[in-house]
Amino acid sequence: MSDSEKIVSLKSARKKTKESKEVRKENDTEAIEPVYCSFCGRPNTQVAKMVQGPGVNICSECTMIAVQYLILEDKLPSSEAQKILDIFWSKIK
Repeated sequence: MSDSEKIVSLKSARKKTKESKEVRKENDTEAIEPVYCSFCGRPNTQVAKMVQGPGVNICSECTMIAVQYLILEDKLPSSEAQKILDIFWSKIK
């Protein structure tokens, strides 16, 4: 998986014009600069996936930590939620 495939950009979802698609194609041929997680500071080259938003980025690991926190805040995660967390963390290690 290339570094560019590891980045999901939410800000580009808002722009569906032909011009923005052409600009993106031109940029794909250029060297891609690393994208850093706004929470942990790691670059996209060191994480499984990176989600870009308007002015903020979050890696898959920080996303799962946040999800885990929100689930565990209720003190008793559902068995399905726990399975998802277990699968994710086992694949990261």
